[in-house]
Amino acid sequence: MPVAIYPGSFDPLTNGHLSLIQRSLKMFDRLIVAIAVNPKKTPLFSQEERIELIRDACKDSRVEVDAFHGLLVDYVHQRKVSVVIRGLRAVSDFEYEFQLANMNRKLAPDIDTVFMMTGEDYFYISSQLVREVASFGGDVEGLVPPNVYAGLRKKFGTKP
Repeated sequence: MPVAIYPGSFDPLTNGHLSLIQRSLKMFDRLIVAIAVNPKKTPLFSQEERIELIRDACKDSRVEVDAFHGLLVDYVHQRKVSVVIRGLRAVSDFEYEFQLANMNRKLAPDIDTVFMMTGEDYFYISSQLVREVASFGGDVEGLVPPNVYAGLRKKFGTKP
């Protein structure tokens, strides 16, 4: 089976992301978790921190963690991969992801997008919501891997 790329901001990595990574490895021999770097955004965790957090949470040797700037299709071609994994939680995700997939298909018809539904235990989790709850002192334990939970505690104080 081919290699796939799972792109995203992963700021922070959630258990929903981990679920998609594990399920993707049932369909693909290798998975590149690719952190999209957007210079217009200020992430909570730096690119280096996110890479380390994902590596620590994903001990499977078939998972490679990388980062990229610019268009996803250019990165996919650079890595000589033809499949992109995208997670869906709700109908609203589908509309946005459908637009992205169609634009990517227009830019690079040789790249296919595979949509995977997030597991029912994680469909309500988003990185943005985790960051917001943690920033106000809410408990996000169980929503993120233990190492990410520790990272959030460090960023926001003793009680995310």
